[in-house]
Amino acid sequence: MRRHLIATAALICATVLSACTGTAPTPSASADKTFTYANNLEVMTSWDPATSYSNEIIAMNNVYEQLTRYDSATAKVVPQLAESWTTSPDGLTWTFKLRQGVKFSTGKPVDAAAAKAAIDRTIQLKGGAAYEWDAVKSIDAPTPSTLVFTLSTPAPLDLIASSAYSAFIYDTTADSGDLAAWFESGHTAGTGPYVVDSWNKGQENELKLKANPDYWGGWSGDHYTQIVYRVVPGETTAVQLLQSGDVDFVPRLSPSLFKSLSGDPNVKTAESSSFENLLAMLNTASGPLADPKLRQAVSKAIDYDGIITASQGSLVKAQGVVPKGLLGYTTEVSQTTDVAAAQELLRAAGYGPNGKQLSLSLTYASGTPELDTVVTLMKSNLAKVGITLDARPLSWETQWAIGKSADTRQRQDIFLFYWFPDYADPFSWFQNLYRAADPVQFNLSYWNDPAVNTVIDGLQAVTGTDRTEAQKQYTQLQKTVSDQAISPILGVQNYQRAYLSSVKGYVDNPSYGAVVFVHNLTPTP
Repeated sequence: MRRHLIATAALICATVLSACTGTAPTPSASADKTFTYANNLEVMTSWDPATSYSNEIIAMNNVYEQLTRYDSATAKVVPQLAESWTTSPDGLTWTFKLRQGVKFSTGKPVDAAAAKAAIDRTIQLKGGAAYEWDAVKSIDAPTPSTLVFTLSTPAPLDLIASSAYSAFIYDTTADSGDLAAWFESGHTAGTGPYVVDSWNKGQENELKLKANPDYWGGWSGDHYTQIVYRVVPGETTAVQLLQSGDVDFVPRLSPSLFKSLSGDPNVKTAESSSFENLLAMLNTASGPLADPKLRQAVSKAIDYDGIITASQGSLVKAQGVVPKGLLGYTTEVSQTTDVAAAQELLRAAGYGPNGKQLSLSLTYASGTPELDTVVTLMKSNLAKVGITLDARPLSWETQWAIGKSADTRQRQDIFLFYWFPDYADPFSWFQNLYRAADPVQFNLSYWNDPAVNTVIDGLQAVTGTDRTEAQKQYTQLQKTVSDQAISPILGVQNYQRAYLSSVKGYVDNPSYGAVVFVHNLTPTP
């Protein structure tokens, strides 16, 4: 995606962190300042930095770091643990120069051999978003500060190395026994500005992080020295806690509550477009929606404009699968409503007023107000064409377990959820959602089209060498997804967040979902 990109150490000082050389002061216990993040769901569903792939992103990105980071404001990859990088003309060799003097929170040095070991382990475990590294043939560490990747096919490795998941650099020697079990018990071994202070699974104050005194970025100036991740399922309660000063940040609010905060001098609100969309994955493998005509009927019966209007700004209209701002975005695909066509498709399949009754099951994550609104509208839309929708709000873990069930009778007809890319590239949607996988992971439409699988398998290589051709392939794939009614795209998330006015320096980065990079913030009285 980016050819012959070279980042310089000067850019680090200008855009990433304030301390580029030397050892910065250790944070003083007497100056402890806590940033409290109110999340509507449990935060830590996995602790292993190699395989984590869910809500824990918001905490893990404050504990672990990647070689690079994607800056959405400038649409550029910027340095993090790597100070600079180059790629060969054929895109098959990438060389990263690592920052020197960095330590893991375990106290061990971060050199090229340690970084290689971390990425090698992530690749070998094949969990989470490890697929991102599939093009990597080998990794070498010829010097302590040089990391060389040899690829089997071209790929945008600078972007991959900035991924919100599976690109973390961690100490693989942190435990001499079962490292995975050590991680899952709540231990960490990263290079980030924070480390675990306490973890109380299932409790409201679920996770507390404290300052990593040896953080290479330093602690000079004013910083939050503690982070608390607090589980607050009700958004009204979250707003009350925000207004009372008991929490500092609420990542997602309903439009009415978001607007109600506009006159509060102690609270700031922020809106920003995202790379996150809302999909209704239709079961193509079992149940009534295995019939493509019934999937098309469902897709045509949904009032997309009505959903956008009802969202009051929390969603914007989608085109295809890929949100605006990423390679692959196209206006050649649209989400359209055609009730008459939906009714005709149902009649042709034997359903309707004089035929069989069609009832479909839908699952979605509880605790998210905009999903409640969307589901209510979908029920109404489908009822108008004679389809009964049985919608079940569930915890994410329960919803996902049902979706992945090996017993097809346990699976839902419609799996409603949000998706955002693992890194700033559309490949994440197609590899995860539309490529066949056994066992099932996130391909929750259970679609298996060999021709589509083949195209998806070659997308990274095409992106690494010919962006024009990659755009054509992404556009055609989206047309196929739409024609086959695999996953109606109900809208693109417009982030509506709120935080205390005392929090300075907050910048939304849609490449990392709801992550707040707390070390970059400045607390004020």
